Amino acid sequence: MMGRRKRAGRGTLFVLAMLFASSAALRMGAGVGTALASGPETDANSGEVAPLNCPEPPIALAEALRKRAEQVTTQEAALADRMAALALAENAIETRVAEMAAVEAKLSATLSLADGAAEDDLARLTAVYEAMKPKDASALFETMAPEFAAGFMGRMRPDSAAAVMTGLSSKAAYGISVLLAGRNALVPKE
Repeated sequence: MMGRRKRAGRGTLFVLAMLFASSAALRMGAGVGTALASGPETDANSGEVAPLNCPEPPIALAEALRKRAEQVTTQEAALADRMAALALAENAIETRVAEMAAVEAKLSATLSLADGAAEDDLARLTAVYEAMKPKDASALFETMAPEFAAGFMGRMRPDSAAAVMTGLSSKAAYGISVLLAGRNALVPKE
């Protein structure tokens, strides 16, 4: 008798499980039919799908989007200000560069005049030394620094320079000769 009770209890549980399963299947089947029947609304004339109405966004999301839009607007304004400042700075730099180029050209012209005037002065002074009596010129060259004297000797005509060198002491003549011989020694040959 015990064995029968166990079987009867199992049968009842099986029947109940089957009822629950069939109930679930019916509910699912009924929901699918409703979903298919209520699909997207279409316009009968055009066959187009009507847009769905979206619910209002949550207030927190709307507030966050508004704040972000304000930040972007602020950043755009700051960027526009920086671009304007950069444009002004660029114009100021271009103006300064043009002014500096003009000043450089003026300075270059002044230096050319000064160099030309200095060269004219040296040429005149060399001509004066060449016109002097060799004995007087030798006495003057003897008192000059060897580098300074060598500069004039290099500019003088060879015959005038030889006459002046003859009147110099051997030490002064040797110093000037060494400077004259070595002044172009370091010039590149190629």
